Amino acid sequence: MLQQLIDGFGTALTPTHIAMAAIGVLLGTAIGVLPGIGPAMAVALLLPVTYGLEPTGAFIMFAGIYYGGMFGGSTTSILLNTPGESAAVVAAIDGNPMARKGRGAQALAAAAIGHFVGGILGTIALVVLAPVIAKHAVDIGAPDLFAIMVLAFIAVTSVLGGSRIRGVASLLIGLTIGLVGLDEMTGQQRLTFGSLHLADGIDVVIVAVALFAVGESLWVAAHLRRNAFKPIPVGRPWLSRADLKRTWKPWLRGPLIGFPFGAVPAGGAEIPTFLSYVTEKRLSKHKDEFGKGAIEGVAGPEATASASAAGTLVSMLTLGLPTTAVAAVMLAAFQQYGIQPGPLLFERESSLVWGLIASLFVGLTLLLVLNLPLAPLWAKLLRIPRPYLYAGILFFASVGAYAVNADIFDLLVMFVIGLLGFAMRRYGLPVLPAIIGVILGPAAEQQMRRALQLSDGDLSGLVNTPFSIVVYVLILLIVFFPLINRLLPSRPPAAEAEPRDKVDV
Repeated sequence: MLQQLIDGFGTALTPTHIAMAAIGVLLGTAIGVLPGIGPAMAVALLLPVTYGLEPTGAFIMFAGIYYGGMFGGSTTSILLNTPGESAAVVAAIDGNPMARKGRGAQALAAAAIGHFVGGILGTIALVVLAPVIAKHAVDIGAPDLFAIMVLAFIAVTSVLGGSRIRGVASLLIGLTIGLVGLDEMTGQQRLTFGSLHLADGIDVVIVAVALFAVGESLWVAAHLRRNAFKPIPVGRPWLSRADLKRTWKPWLRGPLIGFPFGAVPAGGAEIPTFLSYVTEKRLSKHKDEFGKGAIEGVAGPEATASASAAGTLVSMLTLGLPTTAVAAVMLAAFQQYGIQPGPLLFERESSLVWGLIASLFVGLTLLLVLNLPLAPLWAKLLRIPRPYLYAGILFFASVGAYAVNADIFDLLVMFVIGLLGFAMRRYGLPVLPAIIGVILGPAAEQQMRRALQLSDGDLSGLVNTPFSIVVYVLILLIVFFPLINRLLPSRPPAAEAEPRDKVDV
């Protein structure tokens, strides 16, 4: 295996392939910065361009676009509170407050290094553990997947916002939006109001862009005259010693969560990034800073997302199962070249596979080298006057929403949901649970119905595996922890210091 990886570096480090990786990283970052146009769309748009390229070079470029797009999505998420793709949603929770405090460059640096560390560790795990992870991932069934998704729902509504009731309300809004379209099992229309445009459902990208970009723009516009514009300082471009002390553990913990989830069929980066955020908040000594600009809330999820991207390649290369939209597009690219991913791919196309894996190391290094010095430049976006900045955001958000299906109706849907996002901000409902409901709601419903079909409608079919039982125990602990904490005997108060002498004033 080590010899094959060395041969892969021999393939990836040719001048042509290094140039392909650099072009992919730059294109991915540039396209990822545009709200709503994520790495999946970038790879899909560039798929016809690669018809004349040899397969290894094409896939090296695709890998660069994948990682570059993920970093570009987190850039807009941090600076403008507008995620470029669903995996970058969590970065907005603490990254955007950091940017508003003049620490946007530090947030971007933490994200860039997190991507590098998570991607490197994830790719090492891909090299070493791919056969083992793929073997165990196949054994995870519908009850286990449903339990994991319920855990994500409960975790995100418990951690985000000041009120669990508001978190649950936001989650229900997202689940309702996720119901729009045709029932996958019966074919019946749900919440389409007779419109054929809604028969395919509402794309996640449109919902995310609407709730974040449009909702945020309307909120800023509503308060623009009341609050005079003050340019936000860019801040220092490098992380301080205190920042490094707070981020190195999240950088290392992220891959432990992200890689296994990425390798699981029907996985992806959404669930592990939220679980990483929850984990970092539980373990942090600065819990009160979360939601207000905690750097751990950027470092951990970004390392998790990058490691998850490496994990998705496990299922795609060894099983032929795409777990994300990008993996699905790359699978189509493999088939375009007459290559079928699966257990025999490492034997039949070993030079291509190991060249692709080696190029991940090269692409991640280029991503760090190119984007770390650019962090202060990206952060200067915040110095643009807000009327021009948010007008540009609305323009690119509209372009991104239209590009999803090339349908004007999607623009109308985006602005309607944007008004909903404005109302959620007005009444203090967190946006993140709604996004999670849209992303995971349909998948959770599908896995629940599959589990119930296997058990002939018996509810015990949802808890008939050891893994699902463990997950539900964790859920119960999260739900009832505040109650248990109240019932536990409180510590006796510490001996108070002697009161000072009273002074009459």
